Amino acid sequence: MAWAAAATSKSPLLILSRSSPIQSVSLARRPAPEGLRLGSRRPRPAKLVCHRAKNAAYDPDPIAAFAAEQEKNGHNGTLQPSEGQKQHLCAACAKGHACQTVITQTRQMRALIDAKKPYRVHSVFKHLVDEGHRPSLVTYTTRLIALTHQRMFESIPLLLAQVELAGLRPDSIFFNALINASVEAKRMGEAINTFYRMKHSGCHPTTSTFNILIKGYGIVGKPEESQRIFDMMGVEGSVTPNLMTYNILVKAWCDQRNLEEAWNIMGKMRECGVEPDIVTYNTIASTYANNDQTWRAEELIVEIQTRVRTSERTWGIIIGGYCREGRLEEAFRCVQQMKDAGVLPNVVIFNTLLKGFLDANDMAAVENVLGLMEQFGIKPDIVTFSHQLNAFSSFGHMAKCMKVFDKMIEAGIEPDPQVYSILAKGYVRAQQPEKAEELLLQMSQIGIRPNVITFTTVISGWCSVANMENAMRVYGKMRESGVHPNLRTFETLIWGYSEQKQPWKAEEVLHMMQETGVKPKQSTYNLIADAWKAVRLIETTNRANLSSDGHHVTNKSDHFR
Repeated sequence: MAWAAAATSKSPLLILSRSSPIQSVSLARRPAPEGLRLGSRRPRPAKLVCHRAKNAAYDPDPIAAFAAEQEKNGHNGTLQPSEGQKQHLCAACAKGHACQTVITQTRQMRALIDAKKPYRVHSVFKHLVDEGHRPSLVTYTTRLIALTHQRMFESIPLLLAQVELAGLRPDSIFFNALINASVEAKRMGEAINTFYRMKHSGCHPTTSTFNILIKGYGIVGKPEESQRIFDMMGVEGSVTPNLMTYNILVKAWCDQRNLEEAWNIMGKMRECGVEPDIVTYNTIASTYANNDQTWRAEELIVEIQTRVRTSERTWGIIIGGYCREGRLEEAFRCVQQMKDAGVLPNVVIFNTLLKGFLDANDMAAVENVLGLMEQFGIKPDIVTFSHQLNAFSSFGHMAKCMKVFDKMIEAGIEPDPQVYSILAKGYVRAQQPEKAEELLLQMSQIGIRPNVITFTTVISGWCSVANMENAMRVYGKMRESGVHPNLRTFETLIWGYSEQKQPWKAEEVLHMMQETGVKPKQSTYNLIADAWKAVRLIETTNRANLSSDGHHVTNKSDHFR
């Protein structure tokens, strides 16, 4: 189409590849310089397809369709306002000048992300466009960051198409945000491809670029590749590792419980004149605590106190470790030691203690922790309330749940999708799926978009009461709202049909998975196999009963093949 042809004739603007949901620039890949090779071969793009439209099975390329529609309507590369809204650009945007409204709204979007409310960003973005403004590259970058925070990776191709249509040239900050999205999605092939395309476009990778890639290989459990990326920085010449680079690399090794290599990196830091900071030591301490060696973490912190000032995070690691080990008295002791070390406990510390006692079902201690928070003048946050909600909802104690929820509202704390998912879980455990579904309506009324966890929880509620018709209806509502189902969604539906002794229906869910690009795992096939086994067992039992009564048995096994 003309749009694609025009785009490919331009320099490094973003064009989507059908091969990948977060693919970026449609430029031919060039061989990397010898010093930049990561392995024996270049990574290939993941063979994935993004199906975001409601009828994705019949529209294999919704991004191309979006672009075609924009071109058909003569939009000339601009994102258009919603129907019934202003149909003209503001004077500043029309002339390509800096628009104060766009700058202000973009800052508001950034503030929402910093306030851990990324789900609010999209309504601000939509309002900006509806008011006749043209988003800047910074605006799109901010929205990309919000999508990454929400793990809404399936929505990123649409954003990339909008950047392309707007004629905006990505800078290093946008490329870094795009690479980070691939990293958070654990798609390192895409991250590396974007890295090379970034270089090809004339944007020079920064230290942040390498830090993101090092972090990515750490996330996927490949610290050796993290080390290789680190070594590449020397080839780049102008890019040098900073303290954050070393800390990320230390974490990559620690995440694989390889403390020997982590300590080696710390030695190399000192050789290069970079002194480990409290973040470095916190990472080491966290590894000890996560391996039920919290006492070693505490010894380490006591040892370094003369060189590095400990932080709330430091003590949170130790207190959290003791809580996980069930040594709650030791955790309480550390709170007292914090005061002696001149570090006042913050809300994170109290939340950690609170969760430990909730997990131990020690409600008297929970009340003591809440009282202690009040004495220290620490206001509870959304995590404080979420821990309590989660504990009560796990047992279906919805009266207690709603009491905590009301306190949260009174405290001026705005619930987020996770809070509603917790409430939905409680109603499901209480065998009240209709009330769980009512939460979806409440969320839409106050402008909070349900996420995949919320929808899947409601679906599981209907499955648990043997109402697969309603479960599929909620699934349809989920697709209509633009929320992409995940493996858990489909396995929940398969489980529901299995409980209804309808394995043929469970197999139909496999086709739904193919249409949405979600790959089944072995657990998926096991669920379907168990469903068939259960049906055949019932059939065999029925035959045995009929035979014992002397009745003729009809062979129906073909129906279940």
